[in-house]
Amino acid sequence: MATADQIKSLIRSHFSKEPDRFYTIALQLAAHEARQGHVALAHDIRNLIDVERKKSGPRTLSFPKDLKGLMLTDEPDIPRQVLVMSDDIHGRITQVIQEYRQQAKLKSYGLSHRRKILLIGPPGTGKTMTAKVLAYELQIPLNTIQVDRLVTKFLGETSAKLRQIFDVMQESLGVYFFDEFDAIGADRSMDNDVGEMRRVLNAFLQFIEQDTSDSLVIAATNNPQLLDQALFRRFDDVLYYKKPTNKETQQLISNKLGLFKSASFGWKTVLEKAAGLSHAEIVLACNDAIKTAILADKKKIVAADLCDMIIKRQDAHKGI
Repeated sequence: MATADQIKSLIRSHFSKEPDRFYTIALQLAAHEARQGHVALAHDIRNLIDVERKKSGPRTLSFPKDLKGLMLTDEPDIPRQVLVMSDDIHGRITQVIQEYRQQAKLKSYGLSHRRKILLIGPPGTGKTMTAKVLAYELQIPLNTIQVDRLVTKFLGETSAKLRQIFDVMQESLGVYFFDEFDAIGADRSMDNDVGEMRRVLNAFLQFIEQDTSDSLVIAATNNPQLLDQALFRRFDDVLYYKKPTNKETQQLISNKLGLFKSASFGWKTVLEKAAGLSHAEIVLACNDAIKTAILADKKKIVAADLCDMIIKRQDAHKGI
């Protein structure tokens, strides 16, 4: 059953009239019951939360005043099945989910679950999608840290905000997603490094080392060569993302077009045209083809229709 601290926190948040805090603790309670194997009870708690949330409108975490606008809270509805990626990435994500759900068993052996993950790869290859999937599968909020707003010109301010973020992690269970992580994780030996950013990185290394919460810390970067080498050993796992293979591209297009795809779809031409595009760009091309078909009162999309949209995406890369 729920821990004594969870019950006391739930009661305090109710009588303090803090609905956001109440919802967060209730979700933590549901996650706790799920980890104990009480799946039916966890399901009932989440259903009650969903019903009340629909009545009261969108829910946001009560962040400290200094963090307003720095963390955006969301509750994604993207399941693991929608990910179109390599078997290796799928397997690694599944392992994070399984270890989280069975963390009590791991802790009984003195082990901890994977909860500090570094995602590396080109833009549009699924790093942000992965954070959303983890939040959905684990039924905890996704808190995206706006790194561009986190870094300030004032001495010590960025490190102070980082400390507040890690304090929130301890109090409010969730996925905490640092996108464009190289902005604060740049190599300390780089010639253009400044003293303040070196202090920020040192602070992050200290905070992530000392963090003992059950929250997931996800960092993503398009530029791994810029990262300080000390960061890599602070993460439990590092996932490398690539642009889709032909097989993945075909699966992605089939999933996206759905019933709009014609029976005699010319895959060879489409796959040739789509070579080099990211997952996100392929999805955008499919969306454009679907919208064009709808506006033209067309029931089906043929290969030539999608190729036109793919070419436009390719041209955008050339600056045409």
